[in-house]
Amino acid sequence: MIVAILAAIAALLIWRSTQSDAVTVAIAAVDRGPVARSVANTRAGTVNACRRAKLAPAAGGQIVGLPVKEGDRVRAGQILLELWNDDTIAQARVADEQVRSAALRAEESCARADVAEREAARSRKLHADGLVPEEQFDRAVSSAKTLRSACNATRAELEQSRARVDVVRATLTRTVLRAPFAGVVAKITGEMGEFTTPSPPGIPTPPAVDLIDDSCLYVTAPIDEVDVARVRVGQPGNITIEAIPDRKFPGRVRRVAPFVLDLEKQARTVDVEVELLNPEDAKGLLVGYSADVEIILETRENVVRVPTQAIMEGNRVLVFGGDDQKLAERQIETGLANWEFTEVRSGLQAGDKVVLSVEREGVVAGARAVAEAAPKK
Repeated sequence: MIVAILAAIAALLIWRSTQSDAVTVAIAAVDRGPVARSVANTRAGTVNACRRAKLAPAAGGQIVGLPVKEGDRVRAGQILLELWNDDTIAQARVADEQVRSAALRAEESCARADVAEREAARSRKLHADGLVPEEQFDRAVSSAKTLRSACNATRAELEQSRARVDVVRATLTRTVLRAPFAGVVAKITGEMGEFTTPSPPGIPTPPAVDLIDDSCLYVTAPIDEVDVARVRVGQPGNITIEAIPDRKFPGRVRRVAPFVLDLEKQARTVDVEVELLNPEDAKGLLVGYSADVEIILETRENVVRVPTQAIMEGNRVLVFGGDDQKLAERQIETGLANWEFTEVRSGLQAGDKVVLSVEREGVVAGARAVAEAAPKK
């Protein structure tokens, strides 16, 4: 009995001594699935609205109407801001009265011209019959022509009066700021009673109202100049919002800038715009969010793949699971790759287990290893 106990203790000590030499590693199984070749932005991108207008009234003046507040949703054509315009309204009333007066003068003048032309027609018949002298006939014809010219002049004055009304009304619209499209009011600069003016040339000033159409969003992201040569409009992509890291939004390239930004001489980039494919995804997102994009250049389905982080320099991986619990180095041939998965053309099979924690101390080929417990979900 004592001999058996001593043997068990010795075996336990030997097992512990062997385990103390083992390194703990994170592992992953090689499987089959899709792998895509993609490119990603070099710096954080930004969520933008397809339409955003920083509005200001066309004329300066005192704010007397501000029927909206920040955060309000407005419809196209809705009044956002009004300036004091009592003088212009009065001018509009004067112009309207001038139109009515001109219309009455034109009506009177043209009625006289009609009478004169009828008299001239009668005089022409009587003159032909020798009943009206030449002098009286000439006066009738001349009077008809004169009155018809006066009629035409008053009609022209009427059109001028109507044009003057259009001018006053156009001036009146310059004091009222309306929404050019439906959206949400992001920012208002100014309060009731304050004065606001449009920006003078070359001197930018804050807009009176910042209006955003948040029903359509896209991401502008800088792509390295080396990678952007393969990017084309219409290519699919994935958008990741930093504020919502556990979700990917499907997108599509809508624009590739036609020039290179050289803000950083050693990291020149091209701005690429990726729009959200599903309009419903725009709900809940805020303009200005930082975002990342992954543009899919090519995809292969149902291929043997390995997590990209398991691959070491020279396309080498450490395989776990031998009988002696030692890590074995294996050379592989790779195909398509992205930051998540890499296609394996040879060197591994589905079901093999590879080491992910290749950067840990002691994780080298030939080292004894034990797998760390998988994290609980």
